[in-house]
Amino acid sequence: MLNIFKTDSSGALIELEDFEPGAWIDLVSPTDEELHRVTDRLDIPLAFLRGPLDAEEKSRIDVEDELTHVIVDIPIIERVGGERGYDTIPLGMLLHPDYFITTCLQPNPILGEFERGTVRSFATFKKTRFLLQILFRVASFYLRYLGRIDRETDKIERELRQSMKNEELFDLLTMAKALVYFSTSLRSNDAVLQKLMRTPAIKKYEEDEDLLEDVIVETRQAIEMAEVYSGILSGMMDAFASIISNNLNMVMKFLTSITIILSLPAMVAAFYGMNVRLPLADNGHAFTIVLLISLGLSSLGALLFWRRNYL
Repeated sequence: MLNIFKTDSSGALIELEDFEPGAWIDLVSPTDEELHRVTDRLDIPLAFLRGPLDAEEKSRIDVEDELTHVIVDIPIIERVGGERGYDTIPLGMLLHPDYFITTCLQPNPILGEFERGTVRSFATFKKTRFLLQILFRVASFYLRYLGRIDRETDKIERELRQSMKNEELFDLLTMAKALVYFSTSLRSNDAVLQKLMRTPAIKKYEEDEDLLEDVIVETRQAIEMAEVYSGILSGMMDAFASIISNNLNMVMKFLTSITIILSLPAMVAAFYGMNVRLPLADNGHAFTIVLLISLGLSSLGALLFWRRNYL
């Protein structure tokens, strides 16, 4: 999908039918025809637009002539089998002398905020400012999703304390995987921001430098949060694994105790079932006595196991 936007003199974002200098060209899962339309019209390498369409593309900055290409990983929410999960995908931003071009695999709420006009002091022709504003929104969304992961982890923990089902453990594993993705992507984005600060090809005014510093602070805060949450979640999963193992041991200990207790009457009955002469063979109350002996042995065994906390 190819969309062309431009802010007018009043700051309102309008959608255009054709390319105009100062416009924002937004490519979302574009077709080959749309890619060639942009590359042919603006005379830019096709590789710059295809790069972010690879889900495994790494964060980086490329500078070629008057073109500056920035790729960062952005957080997304995805649903698999009705369950909500978190992942990251590349977002490409190309600074052309006359245009600002974004390329992404799928629609995302970060660019959606710009399209809806909810971002203040936003102008498509201020390309450096636009780039930094997007990067700031990326860091903010990481922080937002990390907060959601923390709340969902707390909810799963409360459920695990009561149920100990496999579903909750799988949910914790999903959260742990999301934190690994976030932490890795944030560190890559931080490296891009450091290089962006040193890149002379991108002209930065004093306000832009302040905004870039804010982006770096937000990104590093997100990195710290991801690492802290990841450590907490890892410790939680280890603790619950130990609890489950301990519960299994307690169940096995209980069942073993019950088996031993029930085996005592069976052992007495086996002795008195032999075809040899045994005590009480001529006693008329032999059955009752043997039954009482069996019950007595079982009761004694149960008492011993109870005193040792096996039951």
